[in-house]
Amino acid sequence: MSGGIDWQAIALSVRLAVVVVSILLVLGTPLAWWLTFRRKRWTFLVEAVVALPLVLPPTVLGFYMLLAMGPHSPLGRAWDALTGHGLAFTFEGLVLASLFYSLPFVVQPIATAFAQLDRTILEASATLGASPWRTFTRVTLPLSRDGLLTAAVLGFAHTLGEFGVVLMVGGNLPGVTRTVSISIYDQVQAFDLAAANATALLLLGVSFAALAAVYAVLRKPWAVAPIA
Repeated sequence: MSGGIDWQAIALSVRLAVVVVSILLVLGTPLAWWLTFRRKRWTFLVEAVVALPLVLPPTVLGFYMLLAMGPHSPLGRAWDALTGHGLAFTFEGLVLASLFYSLPFVVQPIATAFAQLDRTILEASATLGASPWRTFTRVTLPLSRDGLLTAAVLGFAHTLGEFGVVLMVGGNLPGVTRTVSISIYDQVQAFDLAAANATALLLLGVSFAALAAVYAVLRKPWAVAPIA
């Protein structure tokens, strides 16, 4: 008998994706700005670390993240002292692992958008007396809105479909760490192909709609944001 779509797992995955993307936009935007405008001779090392999840097998990343969250690790002991419970196999652990796993999908589009900016516009803003922060918030970010939107959608979709990392770090706890990708895997293992197909089609539709919306927005001509 088909169990139907696991809405609990979908809700958990959406919650995870929203939290992860929100944090990555806050942390990844200044990181992308630094990688673009404050390059050092060793910047390539930071870029390599950021891009590492693109080539590293998810199970490998998940394994080391699990070790980092273990009860004998400094992070694990600090978290246990702060909260009274471990970090592994919790929603918070999923968030931390997902931040590393989805980092390049947020940072790289933003950095690309920053790199495509006309430097003369930024210089003109400084010449007119705007502070670096005002130039960043009133000129750099508005002119990079396409990159920010792309980063948000890619980060959300990538986090929503995670499997290897979340399985290693979170296990398969219903309502706590069972994400939609793990739910689909469980349904296939149980030969509940109808439920697996329904869930997979739902994710396919959401992913396609998100990407279509991004491409539609990217085709619109945006006016140049005012400096003042």
